[in-house]
Amino acid sequence: MEQQRCTILNLYVNWTIFFAGATFFLITERYLLLAVWLLGAPVFQVAYVLAFPRLSHALGYGSVADETAPAPRTAPVNVTLYTAVGCPFCPIIEQRLESLKATMGFTLTKIDVTMRPDILAAKKIKGVPVVEVGGILRTGNLTSRELAETIATGAPTS
Repeated sequence: MEQQRCTILNLYVNWTIFFAGATFFLITERYLLLAVWLLGAPVFQVAYVLAFPRLSHALGYGSVADETAPAPRTAPVNVTLYTAVGCPFCPIIEQRLESLKATMGFTLTKIDVTMRPDILAAKKIKGVPVVEVGGILRTGNLTSRELAETIATGAPTS
């Protein structure tokens, strides 16, 4: 089973293919195909991200089913979510964090690192999604239980 994360390299390869295809159709003056490419590729990507929870097992990633967090405790900490455009795991984690935020009381900052190599290098991020809490970095598809535990670990005890 593949690790449930998107490598930055893979995401950059996808963007390179998108721009290379557009450049090819532009240079060869195939404007109708260029229009189809420019509209079709993003529509296909959005459809893939939306359908990914149903496709993940067939693609070798296994299930992305959630495991709920048992009554998470309040954790007034800062949580940062690093995402990238095209990653099907990022919206899943974002939704789980938004749900936990209501009960745990943390602040959530979302940072898209798609075009931010400075952040990638500084944080040594090689895959997304990444959740950062108090210097702790967790990468990949985490369940709500795992997220709650990570957030609670970064919260000061009272």
